Amino acid sequence: MAVPTKTWRRLTRRLGGDGNSLRRREDLIEGWLAPVAIALFLILCPVVLFATVAIVHADNAATRQADSSYRPVHAVLLQSSVGPADTDHGANTWLVPTLAKWTVDGRVHVGDVPAPASAAQGSVITVWLNRAGTVQSPPLTAGQASDRVIIATVTALSCLAILLAILPWIARRVLDRRRLASWEADWLAVGPRWTRQP
Repeated sequence: MAVPTKTWRRLTRRLGGDGNSLRRREDLIEGWLAPVAIALFLILCPVVLFATVAIVHADNAATRQADSSYRPVHAVLLQSSVGPADTDHGANTWLVPTLAKWTVDGRVHVGDVPAPASAAQGSVITVWLNRAGTVQSPPLTAGQASDRVIIATVTALSCLAILLAILPWIARRVLDRRRLASWEADWLAVGPRWTRQP
């Protein structure tokens, strides 16, 4: 017959499986806080993941629907945009509000447009306008849509992990107060008998 390992015995004792009659109910509850939090995390992970992905996909679809109504026009930068030319070794490009001029239906417009960082004055860039003629951010790319899903799921799972780490901590504080109150009540009952003079 296999001898229980030290870790297994410690875990059994922590969860109240050692038959210790002196262990209070608060001690048993505290011993189960971490396993319950881990189990809840494992159960809720797929739910949170599925819900987050569904919400972000719906938002991406709505954004793409709005983007499909935008029309591109060419604008000439009236000043150089500031900032580095790119980040992540060219994987991402910063867009900086920069003064530019463009023509729509024979009318010249001047205003800030999202331009790539470090674009030179006089550069011609594509600007996206909505039906009202207002400058919009460039349409959502497939890479940006994928990044939004990844960022949202990592954020949601991190929030779930933090919440399930905070709740046991709060529960421990409550259990400590109850335990202390119980110890004080027991001492008030037993203490006078010990200190009684003959």
